Amino acid sequence: MTRQIANRQSQILNLQSPISGESWNTALTALPAPHVLQSWEWGEFKARYGWRPDRYLWLEGKQAHAAALVLTRRLSRLPAAVSYVPKGPTLDYADTATLEQVLTHLEATAHRKRALFVKIDPDVRADTATGKAVVETLRRRGWRASREQIQFRNTMLLDLTRDPDEMLAAMKSKWRYNVRLAKRKGVTVRLGRLADLPLLYRMYAETAARDGFVIRPEAYYHAAWGSFIEAGLAQPLIAEVTGEPVAMVIIFRFAARAWYMYGASRDTHREKMPNHLLQWEAMQWARAQGYTVYDMWGAPDTLDETDPLWGVYRFKQGFGGEFVEHIGAWDFPASRLGYWLYTSAMPHALAAMRWAYWRREISASPAPPAPRRSAGPSPTNRSA
Repeated sequence: MTRQIANRQSQILNLQSPISGESWNTALTALPAPHVLQSWEWGEFKARYGWRPDRYLWLEGKQAHAAALVLTRRLSRLPAAVSYVPKGPTLDYADTATLEQVLTHLEATAHRKRALFVKIDPDVRADTATGKAVVETLRRRGWRASREQIQFRNTMLLDLTRDPDEMLAAMKSKWRYNVRLAKRKGVTVRLGRLADLPLLYRMYAETAARDGFVIRPEAYYHAAWGSFIEAGLAQPLIAEVTGEPVAMVIIFRFAARAWYMYGASRDTHREKMPNHLLQWEAMQWARAQGYTVYDMWGAPDTLDETDPLWGVYRFKQGFGGEFVEHIGAWDFPASRLGYWLYTSAMPHALAAMRWAYWRREISASPAPPAPRRSAGPSPTNRSA
């Protein structure tokens, strides 16, 4: 479906809904900083769990200027919905005319679908003139800084265009030592396969039990990890000691970027520092594949030792990662009353229902062995 939309400084952009994954991903990768959570595959995966994916491209001729994967979910027993553009929309945010057109469409679509609100959380740097201008535009149009960050607001980035010696030199000395120590102690890293999905989940569940965060049922991760592995958009790496798996990461990849999106470790052999070598090998694997940025996916909202992600931040910082602050999530309330009820009156009830639901689902899955408590970093990975 194609139709023309408002004049863009004497240019007219066509609004199109792509009909194939190939055309969508091709157009998306031609735009600045496309995110894997805007890929065709992410929309198809979320469709299995009650979300409807709608995709919009803004074109001038055959050239894409913007793209948005919009996920919409009906609220049970209510004539209303919520919409979400995960890590999008995708466009050059310095192009204010295109940004205005995209926001106009998202606002109108939210009204048409009877959504209480639509949420966006693009990776726009907060410390730039563009970031400040985007925030001003959003506020002027009635968008509100969201109380709920679905994804991590901030992240840690590593430049993969450097050679390995430069990357090692940028690490803290203790991290370089630990990478080399792991090798001396017999830690090895191998590429994972689809057949490793049960193992990956067992390690992830063990980590969740140890570090006290709630995860989803095994079937959810098998579907997420498996579909992206099959599509060539994810790669597990597993650290082993004499053949025994001790840690894992799952690297998602799209366009020029690789994301450390999931990670887990067991209590055994932690003194051999397998996580340090695992991260190093993941970076080198991504670099060899041609990716230019390694996104460590998650950092504190503020650089304060009281932040729950402070330990995770220090671990990632040791590899030479650059802390990047984004503008965060913003909501457009299509229904002011409904938005207030959803965000102010219902959060505790919704949280309790979500907790009870996932606990019921997880209790139906085999429980992992009870682990010991550890001081290691918790891989509190988010995605929705």
